[in-house]
Amino acid sequence: MEQIFKTYLNKMISNGLVDDNNALLGLADATLDWSHPVDPACETLAPLFDHLNINALIFAKPAEPYWTIIDYLAQNSVGPITPNDCETRTFLHDLPVADNLTAEALIPILRHRKSAIVKNHGIVTYGTVSLEQPFVTFSSVCFACFVKFFSDFLLESKSGKLNTEKQKIFESVNALLPEVTQIQPPKLTQGPFTNENDIFHAISQAGKQVVDLGLVDSSFGNISYCANDILYISQTGSFLDDLAGYVDPVPLDGSSCAGMTASSELTAHMAIIEQTGYRAILHGHPKFSVILSMDCHVECCEHRGNCHKYCPHKRDVCTIPVVSGEVGTGPYGLCRTVPNALHEGAGVIVYGHGVFTADDTDFNHALYKLIDIERQCRIEYFKNF
Repeated sequence: MEQIFKTYLNKMISNGLVDDNNALLGLADATLDWSHPVDPACETLAPLFDHLNINALIFAKPAEPYWTIIDYLAQNSVGPITPNDCETRTFLHDLPVADNLTAEALIPILRHRKSAIVKNHGIVTYGTVSLEQPFVTFSSVCFACFVKFFSDFLLESKSGKLNTEKQKIFESVNALLPEVTQIQPPKLTQGPFTNENDIFHAISQAGKQVVDLGLVDSSFGNISYCANDILYISQTGSFLDDLAGYVDPVPLDGSSCAGMTASSELTAHMAIIEQTGYRAILHGHPKFSVILSMDCHVECCEHRGNCHKYCPHKRDVCTIPVVSGEVGTGPYGLCRTVPNALHEGAGVIVYGHGVFTADDTDFNHALYKLIDIERQCRIEYFKNF
């Protein structure tokens, strides 16, 4: 059990989600075990295992700059916090806020949602199977709150509705962000690849870099490579920095059911391959790319509120096309919007969702493009202030 706790704690630290040992993890099997049994919060949170259908729990105060943002949003929210990014809409819906760190306050919230933000304390998330679930949710909450804060700040700044408190929080958070630098991506294995083992290695290598460079949150994001009429793609819910055994070979002719466990964006990857000829595809969720994708200048639009599904307006950010689209094969699916936009270049931003980049040989240029799009978007964002 101790090793399981250590694995996820290290993941949270390496992803910049918490500071060293600043997280309490609980796991129920034959008994209820805690990563830090002497923590007073153990007694407070133990009743959650009796009243909810859970076997794993994480309670932690996020690292900066997340905590300053999250607690500000919690203190100033009337009801749940409602980010508009794609992952929140799809998986979290909204982010409830609890006034107190008590079982009585948390149980009603966690019966209906995967997380609770507790004012002045941190985030509580749970899982019904393993610690992987609360880890993913914790990461997603941090991402969603970051995107919401900076999106709201940009909108309120342009409309003249900023207040002094939010301005101070913005300045404080901005001072905590790393400097914008021209990142030279590491040299990845050069393609093209035809051998299956080489493909698995290249995918794992590129996936780890996407995570290490902070271009994806939790398990969201995906990666694929096409060779010999087979699309090799990361499995749904897999961690891009740990893809060994989690890449599915999916024949382009549909002759196998391997795609059942593949990424939920398999159809988008398939369409990109078929319509563009690219072989290597990266999809990440860099924060400022997502933030600027939701900065729309069209007033009184009849599609407002449904921009993530359908937008009739041609838009771009830093000359990178921005498209709408949903996961899946529906009339507004990413498989219909992303491939056409990729014809204009090697990168496209999906509204509130993330960035797709591609290359016809290997992942080197796709990774460079992903890094550069985010760098440009962050520079563009701060030109407004």
